[in-house]
Amino acid sequence: MLKYELHDRIALLSIDDGKANVVGHALLDAINAALDRAENEEAGAVILRGRDGVFSGGFDLKEFTTADDAGFSMVKRGMQLLIRLYGYPLPVVAIVTGHAVAMGAFLVLTCDTRIGARGSYKVTLPETALGMELPATMIELSASRISPRFITRAMIQAEVFDPELAVTAGFFDEVSDSSSIDEKGFDEALKLAQLPAQQYAGNKLLARKHVLASMQEAYDQMTVRFE
Repeated sequence: MLKYELHDRIALLSIDDGKANVVGHALLDAINAALDRAENEEAGAVILRGRDGVFSGGFDLKEFTTADDAGFSMVKRGMQLLIRLYGYPLPVVAIVTGHAVAMGAFLVLTCDTRIGARGSYKVTLPETALGMELPATMIELSASRISPRFITRAMIQAEVFDPELAVTAGFFDEVSDSSSIDEKGFDEALKLAQLPAQQYAGNKLLARKHVLASMQEAYDQMTVRFE
C-alpha cells in the first residue's frame, strides 16, 4: 500500500493500493510510520506520490460501516495527519499524476511544494455535492492555501479542477509533463534539502503558526464533541 525508499537523503513515500488509494486506518498507520522513519533516518526532504492515475480518492468509505466509531476514528486520525504534515519539519513535495479527491486533495494542500502532471484528471473537494459537512480543521487548511477568489468555487460549490486550473486555484504550484514529473519532483526535493534544516522547520512553524493553532483547536473541539 505504501512503499518507502530513501535516495540521496530524499524519502519517497509511494502510495499504491492498486485501486483508488483510499485513506483508511492502514494507510494512516503507514504514512505516520514513514514520516517517523524519515526523521529518524535524517532525511533532508520527503516526497509524497500517488500511483499513476490516482493520487488518492479520499477516505475509505467502507470503514464507516465496519463499527459504530470506526468511521469517526478514521476521520479524527485523518485530521491529525493533516496537522502533522502541515507542520512537518522537513520539506514535503507532492507529486500528483492523477485524481486528488476529498481527503486526497487535502493531503496535497498540506505539502510545501505541489507538482501536478498534465493530463485529464480531477482535483476536487466534493463534500457539498455529497451532502457532507467539511470538518473545521480542513476548512482552516484550505483557507490558508486556496486562492481567496476560488474558496467559494472549491469549498462550497465543489467545483472540479483540471491540473492547470488547480494551479490558479492554489491546489498545485505548477504542472509538469508526466514523462519528467518524477525527475522534477526529485530535483525540487534535493534543492529544498540543501536549505538549513533547523531554520526551514522553524520558519515553517512561524509562518503557519496561526493556521496550525486553528487546525488543532478545531480538532480538539471535534474530539470533545464526540468523545
